[in-house]
Amino acid sequence: MFKAIVSAETLRGALDSVSVLVDECKINLNEDGLAIRAVDPANVGMVDLTLEVEAFESYETDGGVIGVNLARLEDFVGMADSDQLVQLELDEETRKLHVRIDGLEGTLALIDPESIRKEPDIPDLDLPATIVVEGRDIDRAVKAADMVSDHIALGVDPDEEVFYVDAEGDTDDVHLELTREDLIDLVAGEARSLFSLDYLKDMNKAIPKDAEVEIELGQEFPVKLHFDIAEAKGQVTYMLAPRIQSD
Repeated sequence: MFKAIVSAETLRGALDSVSVLVDECKINLNEDGLAIRAVDPANVGMVDLTLEVEAFESYETDGGVIGVNLARLEDFVGMADSDQLVQLELDEETRKLHVRIDGLEGTLALIDPESIRKEPDIPDLDLPATIVVEGRDIDRAVKAADMVSDHIALGVDPDEEVFYVDAEGDTDDVHLELTREDLIDLVAGEARSLFSLDYLKDMNKAIPKDAEVEIELGQEFPVKLHFDIAEAKGQVTYMLAPRIQSD
């Protein structure tokens, strides 16, 4: 059993943060809210999302897992204005999800969860550097790097206490530095890793510009990005594998 009412803005924000990486996913329905964990087909980017009960106007479930086509569900939710409420109800007999928005009703066929890629384990990484930055600064760095390259280096200089972004193209390059004073917080460990810019561009689409984003970084290690959604009643973690530089 699953019945919920949630604002379109909250649901859209949650779905967007997952759909930038995958087309379909399993939604774990728990007493304390819903959870999604998924990895992209290339095993490069991963997302871990929780949306707490408090993010919903109402929420009832006896647990379980459903599989959804994210694009189809987003199409339904996209019919609503941000301040409208979306009603979701699972029909267990037909295994379909009923969606109601202010007189508009739709039925979404669900996917067998067993046919969806296995949910990834989150590796327990002890990364030496932690940067807390505004979402708009990530947006600025990604857009600047995109002008010159298809990859981006994120690093911390512990001596200068600086978080920096480098992008080098065939002819042009970009360098951005944010000092401790420019950041919300900084744990200045030695760190530098190179990443595919395409993945960061996709993740950046889902990061609110006014969000506080915690970045965990190491030396040629995956990067973790954590931020809140739904007025801190939802949490998103992205993990992105590095591009290992050959000498």
